[in-house]
Amino acid sequence: MKFLDLVPCILLALASTALSSTAFALELPSNMGKGMERETGRHDMVFIKGGCYQMGDSFGEGVSDEKPLHEVCVDDFYLGKYELTQKEWKEVMGNNMASFQDCGDDCPADNVSWNNTQEFIRKLNKKTGMNYRLPTEAEWEFAAREGGKKVRFGTGKNIIGADESNFNGSNKYKKPYSRPGVYRTKTISAKSFLPNSLGLYNMSGNVWEWVQDWYDKDYYKKSPRNNPKGPDSGDYRVLRGGSWGNLSNNLRAANRHRDRPDSHRRMLNGFRLARDK
Repeated sequence: MKFLDLVPCILLALASTALSSTAFALELPSNMGKGMERETGRHDMVFIKGGCYQMGDSFGEGVSDEKPLHEVCVDDFYLGKYELTQKEWKEVMGNNMASFQDCGDDCPADNVSWNNTQEFIRKLNKKTGMNYRLPTEAEWEFAAREGGKKVRFGTGKNIIGADESNFNGSNKYKKPYSRPGVYRTKTISAKSFLPNSLGLYNMSGNVWEWVQDWYDKDYYKKSPRNNPKGPDSGDYRVLRGGSWGNLSNNLRAANRHRDRPDSHRRMLNGFRLARDK
């Protein structure tokens, strides 16, 4: 077959490739453990197959608000493959409040309060016609633990090192479940390191991630089994995952942190998006 005879086939293949890269029009699946990567709008989302798991301190090393260990079941949902980036924040909000703007567009949007995340989500949903939200605390932990496995960190491992997560890995703070290494003292790209088996990046370290729930130190004692959404009210909202400035114990998947939702904007705090199936 002559080259000229191949031209129509080549053009058809190129057109097909162009269409498949249109983020708004298509959802592109690829198998990654129990997760399936999907690009919806301009936000890379991973499909998380729901299930039941033992939520809380399963290693006997947490504080009282991580207890008791209790069974929780969550429905299918989508979770951001990455922490929300500065680029994504600027595209929706028209500003950049991040403390580490020199880090670049792919670095997480930090220095945001819980209320800031709600304003962002409201504008994003209006712009895209989607229904993005923050994950619940139960959804976040389920995903960090690769579908509810008994694993200590959001990397899917029981030992964490500064070569696979951004935290204060200084040798003097070494724990039995950590490997010492470089302390970077700032955020790095949300696309750094390897993802866990669900395809989720930086579920431990880089920035604390706001979740939807109000905080109650005794909530686990009365949490419903199916799709718990936290207390109806409170003074604080929950954050998960630890940050670049924290020690390895804060990066545990079961660890719970809290902060006021209104005026508290910290260089340690960011978020990732979720949405229903």
